[in-house]
Amino acid sequence: QNHGSRTYVLSVGPRLPPAPMDASLKPMVLCGVAGGLAAGLLIGRMMSTGSKDCGAAAPANGGAKVETQDKGRAKVETHDNGRAKVETHDNGGAKVETHDNGRAKVETQAPNGTAKVDTQRIDGKAVAEDVRAEVKLLSNQLKREHGVSPGLAVILVGGRKDSQSYVRNKKKAAAEVDFYTVDVTLEETASQAELLAEVDKLNNDPKVHAILVQLPLPKHIDEATILKAIKVEKDADGFSAMNIGNLCLKGGDPPLAVPCTPAGCIELIQRSGIEVAGKNAVVIGRSNIVGMPVSQLLQSMDATVTVCHSRTKDMVSFIREADIVVAAIGKANFVKGEWLKPGCVVIDVGINAVEDASKKLGHRLVGDVDFAAAQGIASWITPVPGGVGPMTIAMLLKNTLNLARHSVGLPRLPLRKNAKPEVKPAPHSQAAQLEATEAASGGSTGSVMALGEDVTVVLSGPPKLGSDVFQAAVAAGALREKVQQLSGKAAPPAVVLHAASPKGSAPVSLVTLGEQRQGLCTAET
Repeated sequence: QNHGSRTYVLSVGPRLPPAPMDASLKPMVLCGVAGGLAAGLLIGRMMSTGSKDCGAAAPANGGAKVETQDKGRAKVETHDNGRAKVETHDNGGAKVETHDNGRAKVETQAPNGTAKVDTQRIDGKAVAEDVRAEVKLLSNQLKREHGVSPGLAVILVGGRKDSQSYVRNKKKAAAEVDFYTVDVTLEETASQAELLAEVDKLNNDPKVHAILVQLPLPKHIDEATILKAIKVEKDADGFSAMNIGNLCLKGGDPPLAVPCTPAGCIELIQRSGIEVAGKNAVVIGRSNIVGMPVSQLLQSMDATVTVCHSRTKDMVSFIREADIVVAAIGKANFVKGEWLKPGCVVIDVGINAVEDASKKLGHRLVGDVDFAAAQGIASWITPVPGGVGPMTIAMLLKNTLNLARHSVGLPRLPLRKNAKPEVKPAPHSQAAQLEATEAASGGSTGSVMALGEDVTVVLSGPPKLGSDVFQAAVAAGALREKVQQLSGKAAPPAVVLHAASPKGSAPVSLVTLGEQRQGLCTAET
């Protein structure tokens, strides 16, 4: 249908033969499993931006304007109902400016190579909330189906204020997702033998699935000895030699837990829709906690990874070629804006305090990258605070859930997007079952509906969907992506279009393809 300057293309295949189902549910295949709405609807949305012919002026209901000047230079302006603006000057240089409802702005100037990009923040708080919500959903499912509540034990030795704050935050987060928690607090003077005895108790407690020893420990206690004493099956931080070794091995067993901060970096990248495969990634810092694990994770996602450290010569030359920069060096504003490649992605792990008399505490937190100088250069960047920080605790919760799943023989939830499950999942995806059930029942924790191997997203409505088609496409696409993510399948579910929907039916819904054709949940347009 053509609505002014918008064109919607519906790619419709042949009508399917009648099936043993309700007569009102006769679908026409809109897109296959591999194609989906992205091919049939979303790609079909196009905006008319006027003629490309020089010297043409073609207003469309006042919505388009094209102006061309040919006196040794050119200028073109296009307006689509206030949605787009393009200006080009060809007088020894070029300038392009684009606006799309205020959502994007990119300016490029040549030939000096400088560029200004609309830098977007990666909201670590929002992503962490999503991760915690998913953990709670699957934790409740584990409790219902196996009678197991993920258990997290935290050991604190001494009275360091920062360590006490970290432990409080971890306990609070664990309580919010309904975990079973154990707190062990020892005096600063506690001996190494006393601490090892507490670790041994927790190793043998079947209700505890993850053990975390808050670091640093007092100087008279050897950290390596304590960490080695934690069973690998209860290694909440993922720092054991076996977990790190499996993380680095290609094609080996998966680690039972992945170091929390590196895992959080990967979640931020993936959930922002950032492509990693084939990109040049530079990791600044080679610590066992961040630099080494995150470099291995990026390499497993097919990035070409360079690790820079204190002995790297001409570090700036590597950073200038990086599509993705992960800064974890612990130096305030170390990475300058002019070092960055225009359009790069910056994941700033650093948390550094710098003096600031305007603040109540006399200081403020900054990252390892000069955040202000990166504006207009980086395409995406994590702020400090509010970027990587919130993800660390969220991934600790996910590690605890995975260790609890391991205790009852269930596969871990993979970190990498579209990673093949290392253990073959059960025929009916439990995660997808629960997501669909709770969505359909408004959060009810009743019995789980059997999804079966085959589900489909149904786009229902009269033959003329009109101006709602794009909104419905977006909702259907989001639902398909969520089902694929939770089920671990290689492809999202198919989409069908019902030409005549039952009265009162939802525009977008998820149903089974079995004989019953159960409705599982709906998506708002």
